[in-house]
Amino acid sequence: MLTTVIQLLAIVAVLANAVVYGTDTLAALVMRSVHAELDDRTMTITAGWGHYYADKRMPMVGISGVVTAVATTLIAAIGGHFAAAIAAGIAVLALVSWLGVYVRVAKPINAVQTTAAQTGIIPPNARALQEKWDSVVNGRVALQFAAITALCAAIALA
Repeated sequence: MLTTVIQLLAIVAVLANAVVYGTDTLAALVMRSVHAELDDRTMTITAGWGHYYADKRMPMVGISGVVTAVATTLIAAIGGHFAAAIAAGIAVLALVSWLGVYVRVAKPINAVQTTAAQTGIIPPNARALQEKWDSVVNGRVALQFAAITALCAAIALA
């Protein structure tokens, strides 16, 4: 029964983090190129409205992914499923690292771009802000990939 609980928690963590992974992957593979084709005003307004909606809708998904990854780690460890606990713990470390990058780099830029979209006032450093945001997206994708891979390993090892 404990194995099933560990696996179900890890599956929920995979599904929640897959949403974040997919969103970041879209940004890395598609939106970065789209933004490069746009003038600064259009780029900033487009990104700003995207961040407006994402910042309202994505936190619950991300929180669910982290909480279920932590729960997977704890229950696996308590239940003596140490390989699964280590794998899930690696996922938690990757997710905490992702969160650090998001909070330190992406979130402040999201706020500036959201304000610009809402007010129509484009910051003079709009392109530099987008380039800074883009500079961490591949790392965010890699961290989400690592987390999902580790969670899949936890499912297999439970």
